[in-house]
Amino acid sequence: MKSNNTLWRLSVRTTTEAEEAVAELLGTVLGRAASSHLAVETQTSLVTVFGPQKLISSGAAKATISAGLKRIKNCGLNPGSGRIGIAKVRRQDWAESWQRHFKAIEIGEALLIKPSWIKRKPRRNQAVVILDPGLSFGTGQHATTSFCLDAIVAGACRADAGRHKSSRRPDAAKSFLDVGTGSGILAIAAAKLGYQPVRALDFDPAAIRVARANARVNQIGHKLRIAPGDVTKLPLRPARKYDLVCANLISSLLLAERRRIVAQLNPGSTLVLAGILKSEFAQVQAAFELSGLQLVSSRSEKEWRSGSFRLAAQRISSRQIDAD
Repeated sequence: MKSNNTLWRLSVRTTTEAEEAVAELLGTVLGRAASSHLAVETQTSLVTVFGPQKLISSGAAKATISAGLKRIKNCGLNPGSGRIGIAKVRRQDWAESWQRHFKAIEIGEALLIKPSWIKRKPRRNQAVVILDPGLSFGTGQHATTSFCLDAIVAGACRADAGRHKSSRRPDAAKSFLDVGTGSGILAIAAAKLGYQPVRALDFDPAAIRVARANARVNQIGHKLRIAPGDVTKLPLRPARKYDLVCANLISSLLLAERRRIVAQLNPGSTLVLAGILKSEFAQVQAAFELSGLQLVSSRSEKEWRSGSFRLAAQRISSRQIDAD
């Protein structure tokens, strides 16, 4: 009974400069969303993840996090002390901490994302995604996730003639693929906004379970397919291609699997790449431009840069990609 009432907490003391990079690191290693707390007196951030003892106190996880902190430092960010702390907490304390630090967010006028405990009502014609943090990485709070959400909203909305606002009417023909779905937030948002078909994949079985559970909470499970899948095994000649593809992955994986990612695109479609450090974006951009894509928009926030690319209507052949 005692174990059912107890969670464990892993925290990393870092700088505000490296806060988001550390949160991304913990989310990737532990498969759970991280929260950040700023100590005003010292101007340091405490980045925290909660979970069961087996996950949080794992020596392998701690070693992987330590190695990741070194990589962050090598990328030019100052992680500060990088001190890793592990402690046991009561579930009640964990829940109250979570709820204090997550708020509802709006993506334009078309989409509202909120935890279940927030009673805020949506605007007229505004789609709502309910997502509680703590189970898998991806709550819409992170800069890379919000850039993907902006692209999904932009693709689903078209100008309403004679009005200044977008009509928020979905283009029914648009299809969507989410590569590395995590919590499922992007796929759920796409399905809520009218994309069809919607497919999401992740190599982590825990992420698949969480994404499917989130889809059920949002009563959207019948409108999207969430399945185990590895970006390294995406088909080079897929039976179905997509109008919008989001790949929120680390840059090394984007570069290594560029051919497979590009192969999923319809001619004239959009590819959104996120999860990229500013220092690595130019290399990613150059590689995908060699594959026939053109950067149409990008956004930088703190140490991250994300980009939206358009594939030419006349697709280049797989031979051309192979020759790069």
